[in-house]
Amino acid sequence: MTKYEREIYNIILTSHEHLTPAEIYDKLVKIYPGVVQATVYNNLNKLCESGLVRRVSVEGMQDRYDTVQRHDHLICRKCGRIMDISFEDLTLPLRRQLGEDFISYDLKVFYICPECRKKNTS
Repeated sequence: MTKYEREIYNIILTSHEHLTPAEIYDKLVKIYPGVVQATVYNNLNKLCESGLVRRVSVEGMQDRYDTVQRHDHLICRKCGRIMDISFEDLTLPLRRQLGEDFISYDLKVFYICPECRKKNTS
């Protein structure tokens, strides 16, 4: 693992947010001032391909990056905020329904977050 790859991995692991590549770059450039954005994108792709981090893709939004620890996501349709949530593990029911093994699943639940609901009633 390169120094950039290791640091990007650590940034994602220690973040409580679902970071965009630009946000990761902003943190990385403080540590390695000479780094370029392409380095971030290239290393994010490598980390995803190796299964160390996962890309959270939502239509109409910039990709964000997260740990691979099993969890699901709540996504606000108004502001785009992504929150971690843990629903019941669906692995066994999915295996039974499919009749075979699968690689993974990614559950995203779309809603309107409390802050956006509050704005709409004000």
